[in-house]
Amino acid sequence: MKVLLIGSGGREHALAWKIAQSPLLDTLYAAPGNPGIADHATLVSLNVEDHAAVISFSKEKAIDFVIVGPEAPLVAGLADDLRDAGIATFGPSKAAAQLEGSKGFTKDLCARYDIPTGAYQRFKEAEPAKAYVREQGAPIVIKADGLAAGKGVTVAMTEAEALSAIDDCFDGAFGAAGAEVVVEAFLDGEEASFFCLSDGKTALALATAQDHKRVGDGDTGPNTGGMGAYSPAPVMTPDMVERTMKEIIEPTIHGMAKDGHPFSGVFFAGLMITEKGPELIEYNVRFGDPECQVLMMRLKSDLLPILYATATGTLDKVTAEWIDDTALTVVLASKGYPATYEKNTPIVSIPQANDGAKVFHAGTALKDGQLVATGGRVLNVTATGKTTSEAQRRAYDLLSKVEWDNGFCRKDIGWLAIAREQG
Repeated sequence: MKVLLIGSGGREHALAWKIAQSPLLDTLYAAPGNPGIADHATLVSLNVEDHAAVISFSKEKAIDFVIVGPEAPLVAGLADDLRDAGIATFGPSKAAAQLEGSKGFTKDLCARYDIPTGAYQRFKEAEPAKAYVREQGAPIVIKADGLAAGKGVTVAMTEAEALSAIDDCFDGAFGAAGAEVVVEAFLDGEEASFFCLSDGKTALALATAQDHKRVGDGDTGPNTGGMGAYSPAPVMTPDMVERTMKEIIEPTIHGMAKDGHPFSGVFFAGLMITEKGPELIEYNVRFGDPECQVLMMRLKSDLLPILYATATGTLDKVTAEWIDDTALTVVLASKGYPATYEKNTPIVSIPQANDGAKVFHAGTALKDGQLVATGGRVLNVTATGKTTSEAQRRAYDLLSKVEWDNGFCRKDIGWLAIAREQG
């Protein structure tokens, strides 16, 4: 099978690494890819915003299957255009990708189909949003409606912080994504990420993970795209997984189909496990980043036929098997992230992968033969272990061998699960 993978981040490096292990694979191309992905795929300098160019390349190379990694091309309708051109594609339609592309769309869907989530209101102007915040009080959550690279959400612990977040959105801090704002109730509990494939009719539960959104140790500081993750998440007991499928995923699949935009791809449900059970914080319509890295380390099955079955409506014919070990990833980010940071700082050395441990590239590039950091989140240092404690120790051991002066990381990834292990 000839496969084209769209994307250039840590998530796509993990997908490329896993796909490259498939006996079904003939050739793997990645557009635009990154230096880590280049170890597993032929990089192609395609502009993925130019859908005609992606289709033309796919036809020229007789691509059998396109896998779209990031959310932006899905929200822009790349999967629709590829499918219209007769190319099997993993990823939801533009209409279905609204689940991530518009927070308000998702909240309205939850209201229509009785999916448990926080109470909310949508606003197109600052003053009514502020009046609602004053009426509700803090803590409260402010979300830019559109795509904001994981940074458009403020969990405001004070009223002043909430009002400031509303101003940020309407003053253009998140561009067009902040033209509408969703204000929703603060949910108290433990966060978890749940992944599930759907071909529009069948659902295949994957695995659970827990992300670390805040930039600082002890979950302090501003939200980021994610500073680390581990899988499985102990808070997601078998009972909680069953309830999530029944109360959240299945009604979503049913509701999306009923509303005329059946969902084909991966549901990434951001959950809050509250006293009442699982409640939906938000949906993403692609694999998480950095959650994908830990999922791929734990997936025992061949990924390629599972994704292909999702794309071709035959998900009922496949299963996914997982290793019991915990996988844990630590994000090495550029100093200053998630605010401003220096770009093109040299990365001198990255340790080689060893048994159950690997460094995935996220924001890297080659400049004049030198590996440099080009993004906020740059490397994902990932390891497995029999326990979360062991996986954490192995990941940080590997991280200590990375030579990059401008990097920083959290030192406590996995702390909640480790606290559970230690009783």
